[in-house]
Amino acid sequence: MEHSTESLEGAPLISPSSTDHPLYDSIVEACRTVYDPEIPVNIYELGLIYTIEITDQNEVNVIMTLTAPGCPVAGEMPGWVASAIEPIAGVKQVDVDLTWEPPWGMDMMSDEARLELGFM
Repeated sequence: MEHSTESLEGAPLISPSSTDHPLYDSIVEACRTVYDPEIPVNIYELGLIYTIEITDQNEVNVIMTLTAPGCPVAGEMPGWVASAIEPIAGVKQVDVDLTWEPPWGMDMMSDEARLELGFM
């Protein structure tokens, strides 16, 4: 089985987000309104949102994962995220892609999520 992660030596597995874009904070807030149905914490704090890329034309591309490939809502979650982001003023279009690389782990959760779930 081939791994496509070896294409660029030392390249981060998770692409950087457009954190300096004026829409970034609003998009993060929108992601915080989406919850994993099995865990009472929003997907942003869970660390499921890997990348929020925003073009100069305000097209938003979100790369996200799920806590497990067998997640019962795997097919629906990207749609929920897109629906949360689309109403934001200025957003032209939203694409949400699922990835399993790198696999999600507990260490990707924010301290808030760990606290909420009793891991701290």
